[in-house]
Amino acid sequence: MSTQDVPGPRPGLRPLPEHEEDLGGLLTLVAQGDATAFEAAYDRLARPVYGLIRKVVRDPAQSEEVAQEVLLEVWRTASRFDATRGSAMTWVMTIAHRRAVDRVRSVSAETQREQKVSTVSATPAEGVAETVESRLDAERVRRCLDSLTELQRQSITLAYYGGYTYPEVASLLSTALGTIKTRVRDGLIRMRDCMGVSW
Repeated sequence: MSTQDVPGPRPGLRPLPEHEEDLGGLLTLVAQGDATAFEAAYDRLARPVYGLIRKVVRDPAQSEEVAQEVLLEVWRTASRFDATRGSAMTWVMTIAHRRAVDRVRSVSAETQREQKVSTVSATPAEGVAETVESRLDAERVRRCLDSLTELQRQSITLAYYGGYTYPEVASLLSTALGTIKTRVRDGLIRMRDCMGVSW
């Protein structure tokens, strides 16, 4: 991946002090327009961002495109990062996951539109009922996910929608494995209660 559309290093910029090598520190500098800090953050983020997006989007070319959009968004919105609400990696990976899901939905919607245009016959009543029921279920899942804490939602999203293992989620969120397992378990219990189902 390249840093096209984002500034490259400018001559004469200072090297980063050691205490600013952490990702949160880099994002603070990026928010101030520091291109050298962005280059360092880009190097740290490019691979994990692409990896997460590839698991969701699947298509390599589209994954590359979405990864570039995410890194550009990090450059433009670094000032929104709040270290009191979570780690820098969590913030970036949340952006990446949201963008990846948006791309999948967009492609899916486009495919559905094309199928509708090419289909001349009317949908049987049974098919309509199934479609409505499926959409209601999806909306209920979204609503129940929104009722979780931010940490529970991030853990469940990465584990179940991103396809990551618990150890990978723990690494991405910079959190102990036991804590991740607890977050996921508690979040799933809350979702079960929210959806009114018994697992």
